[in-house]
Amino acid sequence: MLSKDVPGSVPVQIGRNAASKSPSAQGLYSPENEHDACGVSFVAQMDGTRSHRLVAQAISSLCNLEHRGATGAEVNTGDGAGILIQVPDRFLRDVVDFELPAPGHYAVGLAFLPSSTADTDGAAEAVDKIVDSEGLTVLGWRDVPIDPVGADIGYSALGVMPVFRQIFIGSHEGLAGLDLDRRVFVARKRIEHELRDDNGDPLVYFSSLSSRTLVYKGMLTTPQLAPFFPDLTDPRVESAIALVHSRFSTNTFPSWPLAHPYRFVAHNGEINTVQGNQNWMRAREAMIRSPHFGEGDISRVFPICTPGASDTARFDEALELLHLGGYDLPHAVLMMIPEAWENHADMSPERRAFYRYHSCLMEPWDGPASVVFTDGTLVGAVLDRNGLRPSRYWVTEDGLVVMASEVGTLDIDPATVVHKGRLQPGKMFLIDTAQGRIVGDQEIKDQLATALPYQQWLDDNLVHLDDLPDVIHITESELETRREQQTFGYTHEELKLIVDPMARTGYEALGSMGTDTPIAVLSNRPRLMFDYFAQLFAQVTNPPLDAIREELVTSVGRMVGPEGNVLDPQPRSARLIELPRPILDNDELAKLEHVEEAHLGFRTKRISCLYPVAEGGEGLRQALERIRQEASDAIAEGYSLLILSDWRTDEDMAPIPSLLFTAAVHHHLIRNKTRTKVGLIVETGEAREIHHFCLLIGYGAAAVNPYLAFDSIEDRIRNGILTDVSFRQAVDNYIKAASKGILKVMSKMGISTVASYTGAQIFEAIGLGSDVVDEYFTGTVSRLGGIDVDTIAEEVRRRHVKAYPDRPEEVAHRDIEYGGEYQWRREGEYHLFNPKTVYKLQHATRTGQYKVFKEYTSLVNDQSENLATLRGLFRLRSEDVTPVPLDEVEPATEIVKRFSTGAMSYGSISAEAHETLAIAMNRLGGKSNTGEGGEDAERFEPLDNGDSKRSSIKQV
Repeated sequence: MLSKDVPGSVPVQIGRNAASKSPSAQGLYSPENEHDACGVSFVAQMDGTRSHRLVAQAISSLCNLEHRGATGAEVNTGDGAGILIQVPDRFLRDVVDFELPAPGHYAVGLAFLPSSTADTDGAAEAVDKIVDSEGLTVLGWRDVPIDPVGADIGYSALGVMPVFRQIFIGSHEGLAGLDLDRRVFVARKRIEHELRDDNGDPLVYFSSLSSRTLVYKGMLTTPQLAPFFPDLTDPRVESAIALVHSRFSTNTFPSWPLAHPYRFVAHNGEINTVQGNQNWMRAREAMIRSPHFGEGDISRVFPICTPGASDTARFDEALELLHLGGYDLPHAVLMMIPEAWENHADMSPERRAFYRYHSCLMEPWDGPASVVFTDGTLVGAVLDRNGLRPSRYWVTEDGLVVMASEVGTLDIDPATVVHKGRLQPGKMFLIDTAQGRIVGDQEIKDQLATALPYQQWLDDNLVHLDDLPDVIHITESELETRREQQTFGYTHEELKLIVDPMARTGYEALGSMGTDTPIAVLSNRPRLMFDYFAQLFAQVTNPPLDAIREELVTSVGRMVGPEGNVLDPQPRSARLIELPRPILDNDELAKLEHVEEAHLGFRTKRISCLYPVAEGGEGLRQALERIRQEASDAIAEGYSLLILSDWRTDEDMAPIPSLLFTAAVHHHLIRNKTRTKVGLIVETGEAREIHHFCLLIGYGAAAVNPYLAFDSIEDRIRNGILTDVSFRQAVDNYIKAASKGILKVMSKMGISTVASYTGAQIFEAIGLGSDVVDEYFTGTVSRLGGIDVDTIAEEVRRRHVKAYPDRPEEVAHRDIEYGGEYQWRREGEYHLFNPKTVYKLQHATRTGQYKVFKEYTSLVNDQSENLATLRGLFRLRSEDVTPVPLDEVEPATEIVKRFSTGAMSYGSISAEAHETLAIAMNRLGGKSNTGEGGEDAERFEPLDNGDSKRSSIKQV
């Protein structure tokens, strides 16, 4: 069926294409988490001479990357393998029974079609009609020969295997090359959007559709690719460029379409900011205009990034738009993966201006990545700015170039190697087969940097925050500060342990890992909405950054304001305000609020984010709707900055949680495709911790003004609590600590720039209901249900009533609560480890009495069931369950042999804990894991009592 009523669409009712389908979100799985770690390589003949030998060499290189791929329980069902080559014109002319135009005047692509005959023919017919409606013509279809038996394809892959056909498309207008590819691109995007199966999933998938390149790929192992597609072993299949890829789906399901290469790239690594990048691409669609895609509304190719696709697929789709929209391929790649230019002291002014200007157009796609790319003439590779995915290359005397994610993928005589090297962080390695040479990184970037007067455009348009005129702001009284602190749930503990160290030293306070307090949804106390989110972090194949030693490649600055057309670089696109950091003091916020008075072409609108507290959840919902509508109205009226503010609460009006109103506006504007027309600034009394700032930025705020944190610092200096520091210095210290803390959190996920982190949603919701997540935090991972808007409103009310009690005379005498989140207090937050449990544990360990130890564990377990931890909510069902005879159950001694510890390193816990885990697993017959870094060699020797501290699994 068709997903929507699109002019020219074809009303065809067709079934499901299983090959294109990843499992839907269920349980702890979400298709949004599709990432992989892989092996990648390309082989190219520098002078552009095509040969089958090069194709065979690429396949050999692919087979030598088998260890970088993976299989399931079936060793003959692979995670994915594929190859991208130039269009083999001579071969195709020989094997089709219809006439083809001159090379470059037709496009060819491998289509994955539904497996049943009726659905296959119906899908092909629908494709023909869409192609024809775009002014193109289908020259013919070819059934692609496959040999699943000879390739020994596993049952899992066979069960979802599509029908493979190649489509050949020509142009009535005689279009060729890039011009034809642009028109074909529009037809392909319409096919993807309009032809959907009964479940709403894409019915037809094209691994490629181009006049320049052709992709063969599938849910295969590397040795299976060539036997499965006999075309690849035909000597008439010739190419001067070949990209190959072996997929390891780290935490995802394999499928036929998710194999690499894609249409322009193959990729090893992760794009950690992909959710935010996709949101921003969707938001930009309203601004995109281009003469390159023929007549008609360009919206027929939207959305550019396919929801639910893998990170590489979405990266490829964005790159495709930029390239077909007018940018040379290296230019487009550098827009998406720029080198670390912000702190590069030796970079030329021209190159710095190039990157600075393009940061006005697009945020980086950030994460550890080695990206190989080609357009059929140029072939190259680029590393992320941190170089976290190494790759090497070799050049032989006969002009053969091999690049791979590791050494030894192709057997080359060392005597013939004239040059070899490795890709460097942020550097591009490029071969131009038309010119027959390697194009140096400096030459590429110098040529791009001087193509347009980027520095002049920046000088004429870009405004720096420090250059705006000063504006006086209002200072709160001590009484008002105390009332605001009560309204936003401040505690003495937070001020003492969190705010004071930041203001005094310029660094966040250090604390031990772990928490024994209830997660927010299980707490009996009103919790801030920030507490319902957990930060994600780099794991498995995804390395973090060192925020201290690798600070050179990071940046906390960003641009704010309305963006221009990403496909039409113009001077006006640089008409933005440059913020040196995402935390604003009160003076800086005042500058932005009154920016219109500087006559710079910017206008700022303040939107109140309060709601009538007496109206509860319904009042909160209506207020959020009002705020979203006011934001849309402001954009329509030409405002370029929105200040979302919870300032000026009173006895009737309570503050909406700042994270809630920020995310609500951000996603509302994305859905309306107006998000890039305005910058969001959040003025809030609620945020005071680094986690709070990260969440606000992660859900769309360009900058945050934590006014109450500054008022609290001033109040503590005034009362002699915070000494030896002036107010101005304390504010600067606090902002410095917050900025460094944000950088540290970003680095845990391998993200280098605040521009990439903004809107990236690198968080998991814990304890929010699906209605809240879907409406206001769209796309956020949430594995649990939880509270709704009514409960959120009730938690706000409970804080608000403390600031505005029924007897107003109580306010002057009422202090904020002490807290108890970090240290146990009788009236504070609940702790699993409290005086009673600690006493029992100490008594048990000192006396060795097992009975006392059981009393301790009973207390802890009872508390777990008392709404403290998720594990305490698990129940073993015993009702209506048929018992299994004991003689059918494995003995416990056999079951425990399958137990294993997590890969916790020696440094992450302690020597005592690490060794105790190893001894316990060895006693049971299970397996312990050393974690990263291994273990001391002395643990290899058995202990005197026969125990062993040696871990069964070594991770070095």
